[in-house]
Amino acid sequence: MTVTSDKYKKLMPSPYFLLFELIIYIQFALCLRHALKGGTANLFKLGFGILFGVMLEIATIRQLNAYEYGQFMLMVLDVPLCIGVAWSCIIYAVMEFSDASSLPTFLRPVLDGLLALNIDLALDAVAIRFGFWDWGQGLQFQYFGVPYANFWAWFWVVFSFSLGYRLLAQNKSWVGKWLSAPLAFLIGLFGVLGTNAFITFIVLAAIRPGLIFLTLASALGLVLLKRPSFYLRPVDPTAFWVPFLTHAYIMVAGVISGIIFNPIMLLLLGIIMFGLSLYLHHKTIREIFPTRT
Repeated sequence: MTVTSDKYKKLMPSPYFLLFELIIYIQFALCLRHALKGGTANLFKLGFGILFGVMLEIATIRQLNAYEYGQFMLMVLDVPLCIGVAWSCIIYAVMEFSDASSLPTFLRPVLDGLLALNIDLALDAVAIRFGFWDWGQGLQFQYFGVPYANFWAWFWVVFSFSLGYRLLAQNKSWVGKWLSAPLAFLIGLFGVLGTNAFITFIVLAAIRPGLIFLTLASALGLVLLKRPSFYLRPVDPTAFWVPFLTHAYIMVAGVISGIIFNPIMLLLLGIIMFGLSLYLHHKTIREIFPTRT
């Protein structure tokens, strides 16, 4: 009976896994609702985003052999389906936000990558403490157990897909409608594998953290130099709900479990990233929750 019980525990994810998975599928439902209103191009972007998310995880695990996932309810080989869906939702939401900004089209993928990092700087260190995935480096390694290269990867994952999509999205003919998402998938996948290989196999380990910091800081500086305006057109609440639900989960689950207090810096960083997200989406929040006068 003990063996059977142990096997059962391994097969059945904990409530924290189940709730995390559920929240991602709620995010997908919100993105799908918006995509259905937006037409074929948006549906393709969301669908190819899922395919991209699953394939990049499968490919990256085999390319780098640097991490592994815990057991979720729905798995595609050794990758949780919800992770591929999460990538698609994040990309979809940040692109919805950046498309309403004053940034030129070629700079919007940079903002998209930075907006994704706002989520991961709060998420990843808490997620590994829940066992959602494991970097195999212990909890004291670099960023509270998360390799710095992970943030490099997050930026390029979202940047590559966003850039690939926007190359044809301005074309109003069938080319833009039908080919933007497949092109985003291809450029995204090659972009991720290429930047992974560059930072892991070409850049010396001693200078890797400095290069990562310089790249991400330069991306932020480039966006700030343009002094972008936001909400130049209405932004669908989906752009707010996707990061909000993730940040809220991190905070609530982290506090209930006590994980976010070990170390306490995780709580502080979670609050900062959550606060930054709320600030960026303040106009949407006011529209969702209008102040009564």
